[in-house]
Amino acid sequence: MTRAMGAAMRRIHVGNALSAFGLGFTVPYLYVYVAQVRGLGAMTAGLVLAVFAVAALIVLPFAGRAIVRRGPRPVLIAALVTAAVGALSLGLAGSATAVLLSSAALGAGQAVMQPALATMIVDCSTAGTRSRAFAMQFFLQNLGLGVGGLIGGHLVDATRVDSFTLLFSIEAAMFLLLAGVMATVRMPRAPRIEGAPAPSARGSWKQLLGNRAMVQLSVLGFVLFFACYGQFESGLSAYGVEAAGISTSALGTALAANTLMIVVAQFAVLKFVERRRRSRVIAGVGLIWAVAWVAAGYAGLGHGSREMATAAFVSTYALFGLGEAMLSPTVAPLVADLAPSGMAGQYNSVFALVKQLALAVGPAVGGPMGASLHGPYVVTFLVFSLGITFLAVRLGRQLTAVQDQPWLARSRVVARGGAAADSVVSEA
Repeated sequence: MTRAMGAAMRRIHVGNALSAFGLGFTVPYLYVYVAQVRGLGAMTAGLVLAVFAVAALIVLPFAGRAIVRRGPRPVLIAALVTAAVGALSLGLAGSATAVLLSSAALGAGQAVMQPALATMIVDCSTAGTRSRAFAMQFFLQNLGLGVGGLIGGHLVDATRVDSFTLLFSIEAAMFLLLAGVMATVRMPRAPRIEGAPAPSARGSWKQLLGNRAMVQLSVLGFVLFFACYGQFESGLSAYGVEAAGISTSALGTALAANTLMIVVAQFAVLKFVERRRRSRVIAGVGLIWAVAWVAAGYAGLGHGSREMATAAFVSTYALFGLGEAMLSPTVAPLVADLAPSGMAGQYNSVFALVKQLALAVGPAVGGPMGASLHGPYVVTFLVFSLGITFLAVRLGRQLTAVQDQPWLARSRVVARGGAAADSVVSEA
């Protein structure tokens, strides 16, 4: 990595932490704000959450093309300004129409941030530093969300509208501050590793769908997000309360255990996964999550004490966090390495779209099952977790040696010397 790339990466990480910090201020309190503080009711609050998902699904297909044509930085700055306007408007909105329009702007801006930031990380990293860069991004996201949520919880007062206006104003300020930081980033062009698909002058859905490895990774990604992230605040929490009798305080402890596991284990896990096949790492995550669902089954369907059920349920969230820590330096870099030269933005946007689809479908399926069909719910998602292992092993057969084992590129650079380095990393 060059000095310019390192300087740009540091600014990107600072910006990433700022955006997560701002989101942490408002995300946990959005439902309460709309339904109770503004007095708009549960129906409007539910529609706000739906608008976030719909806005993301609408803008993401266009975001990839914009990133390819304009570059990730201007697209990111536009997304940040849009999100800032949405956040500030949401804090001031008093009617259902204003709340929904503000939510659409905030949701669209947040959705575009993900692939734009990911593409900037790709452009400012090499095959040897990419996994660590994405691990750092994930670490800072969780740390920022946790710290922001903690501080926001001390500032908010459900009896005072102005306290929520303050939270949304701080969130908007964080987005604008990040836009200022990103405006100062000088974007170098990162080298690419061999084994990636051939370069293309312009991206197209047809070209992407012709990339079998990317299609398989997208299917795998949908199952990953559907079986884990799509259940955190819907099906799994409903199952814990209804089947396992978990208290709301214990549910908060479980969510904290998930974040703590990620923050504590991220870089220890990174050292473990860096020298292992990416497909095998993802397969291992499927097995870990299968154990997590077994623990959830014990919590809700076993005959142990309330304390044992609570411990098992908290362990479920902690095991999910361990799997997430393994995925962060694995999946996002693989998406980048599958993309043709100059097409990382398109591929990142498509993968973000897959994630949003899973996050929209997951709660819709898991919520009702977790609340009423306790046994089938656990069995269904245990099978999905084992399906992750199967799909990951299958994906490994589609990957080149360097895509599945990126350290081979570094090994070849060392073996061939500096003159050979360019030929090893420039193939696309």
